[in-house]
Amino acid sequence: MKSKSLRIIYMGTPDFAVAPLVKLLESGFNVVGVITAPDKPAGRGKKIRQSPVKQYSLQNNPDIPILQPANLKDPEFVQHLREMEPDLQIVVAFRMLPEVIWRIPRLGTFNLHASLLPQYRGAAPIHHAIINGETETGVTTFLIDEKIDTGNILLQEKTTIGDMETTGELHDRLMDLGATLVLKTVSGLAQNNLQAKSQDHFLGSETQLKKAPKIFKEDCRITWDGSVRDVFNQIRGLSPYPGAFTFLSTGQDEKILCKIFSATFETGPQDRSPGTIHTDGKKFMEVALKDGAIRILSIQMEGKRRLDIRDFLAGIKLTSSPCRFF
Repeated sequence: MKSKSLRIIYMGTPDFAVAPLVKLLESGFNVVGVITAPDKPAGRGKKIRQSPVKQYSLQNNPDIPILQPANLKDPEFVQHLREMEPDLQIVVAFRMLPEVIWRIPRLGTFNLHASLLPQYRGAAPIHHAIINGETETGVTTFLIDEKIDTGNILLQEKTTIGDMETTGELHDRLMDLGATLVLKTVSGLAQNNLQAKSQDHFLGSETQLKKAPKIFKEDCRITWDGSVRDVFNQIRGLSPYPGAFTFLSTGQDEKILCKIFSATFETGPQDRSPGTIHTDGKKFMEVALKDGAIRILSIQMEGKRRLDIRDFLAGIKLTSSPCRFF
């Protein structure tokens, strides 16, 4: 069967899921339905917001049916999918599918994951790869099975991680890389020339699996008594969202919550205690750690906008002593 005649149902919600859908449609693939999350209130005004996938679909392909089930096991939804007679389902940044859904298509259901599986299974593979200081990652397509991110692998594409690269920057690169891999996977499945391999095939005898669970608030607080490389990787691994945070003490009773979005670092012995700030009050701010220093490039105080360090210092009037982060 020709790949572009396949009846495809596409499932996805955030920006990361838009690029593969764009590639599929611009390449002439037959997407017969889009499944995305229900609209929900967001922001301070609690205005109803549509998912990025829905927004793109409505603006560019309004004739494609869009389904937004609250319950994926709802009998009406399941029956609707069956009546659409999909040959293939593609999942990108969606929810865990029940078996009754992923078994519907004759060619199965495959997922795009932003890591080189079996490494970094879970909800936040990009964040954790950078936080852990990895130098290589990639994207994987795999057939969905009963567990999360454990199905047989179809294709992978590797890429290096830049020394200064943030999660936001890597996200955008993997989004484009993944979109291309989705097209290759669809064509390979249609032509029956892909051999799905167990994830055990990609494990060495001494391979240690690293997980990528959801990021919680407690994961985002900077611990200044850690190593300088760990703190630097935490900052870039949480930038731009949700942001690594710390508290600024100016020597008075107040403490100011701050998020740090970009920084550089240097290693070497320090004669200041961890968290101590060194600044000229105008152009630079360095924070001491036990084995080096972090130089902050952009920062945001709670309730304020993100600023580069010069603008931040111009507004807060800091001196080195007795200011510190904790």
